[in-house]
Amino acid sequence: MTTADQPTGRPTSAEDTVLHVGGASPYDVVVGHGLASRLPGILGDSVQRVALLYAGELGALAQPVADALAPHYDVLALGLPDGEQTKTAAVAADCWEALGEAGFTRSDAVVTLGGGATTDLGGFVAATWLRGVRVVHVPTTVLGMVDAAVGGKTGINTGAGKNLVGSFHEPAGVLCDLELLTTLPRAELVSGLGEVVKCGFIADPAILDLVERVDPDALTPHSAELRELVERAIAVKIDVVVGDLKETGGSGGHPGREVLNYGHTLAHAIERCSGYTVRHGEAVAIGCVFAAELSHLAGTLSADVVRRHREDFSRVGLPISWDGAPFSELRQAMAVDKKARGSQLRFLVLDDVAVPRVLAGPDDDQLRAAYDAMLQAAEGQQS
Repeated sequence: MTTADQPTGRPTSAEDTVLHVGGASPYDVVVGHGLASRLPGILGDSVQRVALLYAGELGALAQPVADALAPHYDVLALGLPDGEQTKTAAVAADCWEALGEAGFTRSDAVVTLGGGATTDLGGFVAATWLRGVRVVHVPTTVLGMVDAAVGGKTGINTGAGKNLVGSFHEPAGVLCDLELLTTLPRAELVSGLGEVVKCGFIADPAILDLVERVDPDALTPHSAELRELVERAIAVKIDVVVGDLKETGGSGGHPGREVLNYGHTLAHAIERCSGYTVRHGEAVAIGCVFAAELSHLAGTLSADVVRRHREDFSRVGLPISWDGAPFSELRQAMAVDKKARGSQLRFLVLDDVAVPRVLAGPDDDQLRAAYDAMLQAAEGQQS
């Protein structure tokens, strides 16, 4: 499985880029500025009602989207709780009840507007209402653009862990409107870079080269550099999901879609143990550094590439360690990871940059050693 030197797609104007997702249910991911007017063209003429599911704090951003939909459809605007607290069965049930009361049929549609959590919840509602209706994602965060909105994974959290209940439901289209990032707090933009840098390590070294040469402060919503990083990360995800949509396995020794979970086993444990106060992209950065240390202990990854993990994630402003809970608590949280098989944990590791594989069943001593090495290296880098 390879990723092209340049993001796949075709420029449709000076401002918009279209990245095509092939497969059984093809769709386009559009990257540009001011994209709301594209929504009716994606939803089509057969739709009568559209539910606009948006993060509650984004009312001002939701209005232009509602205005673009209103001349064509009956619009039901549903404000959702912010962040991971929206990804619950109770919130999903409230949405189902609202759709039922409004008379939504199988030919109607959902549009999501928000970050990764809103996209996950809204996609899950669309996947489950009448066993599946059209959905278009309008992500408002870097994280949503490069991760949650592309690939058809939807889900909610339970008390046992993150994203344990969900469905595969590909969107009809994705609009990555970079203009929406202008209102994003800097910490949230930086958090999204966790998934971007991860894509560099698993598939596209050009991402790492760009991160290493650009001034991190220059990564702004209107910068060519941030746009290139976003497009490259999306291209990585498209390449992976087209080859292995439902995570059944790759070919030629490649882990397939599981590779996108590089760093996520510890990341999800950190999120859960922190009560979701650690942002997802921050947790992913820490989890990738941990996975690199584990790869090194397994004898496959050089110390130089481990160091590059620490330097590249920290360069863009992301944390590279976390000691907010005892390792025993993190280990217990990792036990419910979706990649586990029975009682055996499975980690995505690297043999080199863009050379991923699965490490099955590392023992607890090895996991603890990798965790300690991560903490010690971070202390050394800060001193």
